Amino acid sequence: MARRHLTRFAWLSIAAALATIAIKTGAWWLTGSVGLLSDALESVVNLVAAGMTLWMLTLSARPASDEYAYGYSKAEYFSSGLEGALIFAAALAIAWVAVERLLHPQPLTRIDLGVALSLVASVINFVVARVLLGAARRYRSIALEADARHLMTDVWTSVGVAIAVGLVALTGWPMLDPLIALAVAANIVVTGFSLVRRSATGLLDRAIPPEQRAAIEDILGALAPRGIAFHALRTRAAAGRSFVSVHLLVPGGWSVHQGHDIAEEVERAIAAAVPGAAVFTHVEPREDPASYEDIDLDRN
Repeated sequence: MARRHLTRFAWLSIAAALATIAIKTGAWWLTGSVGLLSDALESVVNLVAAGMTLWMLTLSARPASDEYAYGYSKAEYFSSGLEGALIFAAALAIAWVAVERLLHPQPLTRIDLGVALSLVASVINFVVARVLLGAARRYRSIALEADARHLMTDVWTSVGVAIAVGLVALTGWPMLDPLIALAVAANIVVTGFSLVRRSATGLLDRAIPPEQRAAIEDILGALAPRGIAFHALRTRAAAGRSFVSVHLLVPGGWSVHQGHDIAEEVERAIAAAVPGAAVFTHVEPREDPASYEDIDLDRN
């Protein structure tokens, strides 16, 4: 699947957000529960985040250009970063309403129907989250992963709120409602922090996962019996893309053709081991001392 087709998953998330906003708002209107209101507010965040995901997936699918020669894949990090920031905003709104309800408790009404509606919304979010997470893993999309994990947080939030509202009905303690809303706010802050951190590390050109680097080193190490060494191996991840560069030290008596052939062989092997990788090789004579000095990012 071309990455531009990933937008269909964002549209699925938008549809789910609209449906759950309507359902959860109805549940809050029936019960007056601040916990259910907090749940509805988080679904509004889901809608905004899904819209951002759609935009960034559309942008990231653009082909490379003269101005952006390495493509637009990093646009996905902006989506997950904004989603994390929106989660923080939702947490503040939830906490504000919960504190107000703690100071001025109110009885809840139509709890049975409100809880039922909340659980229906949870099922919708759970199904959509699983679909998005599967797509995120297959196509290495951090934007879809962020959206999926946010929806899963919403699922557990909704379940917790439903349990709390049910306990209010059983115990007659209305204070449980705003207290669970505060717990919801604290829980989604953790998710927001995780998304912001991952986005920041992605924008800072973090290396590819250790297991992928180990696979590359195995490929390069297997060249030793043929008189070929390597150094200056560098990697970076960019959402659905990876970039790998390495210097190959070959016998100085080789022809340009031989050097080119081994470089092509190495690039194909690494691209097969690391899906979505763009591989750059630099061939140097292993007998030349200057070859071993050319290993720093900033060449002297």
